[in-house]
Amino acid sequence: MSFLNPNKESAFPLLRRDLYIVTSPVDFAYNCIAHAAGCNNKHWWPVKAVGVDWPINRFDETIDCFIEAFATQGYKVCEKQDTTLESKTEKIALYVDMAGEPTHAARQLENGNWTSKLGEWEDIEHATLESLEGDVVNRQLGYGMVKTILRRFRQKGKDGK
Repeated sequence: MSFLNPNKESAFPLLRRDLYIVTSPVDFAYNCIAHAAGCNNKHWWPVKAVGVDWPINRFDETIDCFIEAFATQGYKVCEKQDTTLESKTEKIALYVDMAGEPTHAARQLENGNWTSKLGEWEDIEHATLESLEGDVVNRQLGYGMVKTILRRFRQKGKDGK
């Protein structure tokens, strides 16, 4: 098993060594939003920039814009914000900061754990969404709070990898 180095791990105060493992090395080719969408060869972000893709013609950093982007991949908002594992469903969690702006996305795996690309760092598999949250009241590190859960029917033969 592999873990983040202590300096990186300290950026996520709720992350515990027994609840996550590193699943890929550092890779600058993609970010967490692309990784959640199953794309590990480019960045996704709502900007017009070289090397960055965005599947819609809307470029504001709002939760609605991210929901619209993931809708191009078949995702819809879970009305009950349910994070439980469903055998025929893939889920994505969108995190936001104190201002309500998107900061991160994680995708649920078939085993019920979650996969995240930590910025330009490694990918990890983590047991809970809370492990990457921060304390927004006390301005602690982490990605803020989970705001929205999206879901779609699981793609045949895919675990999103």
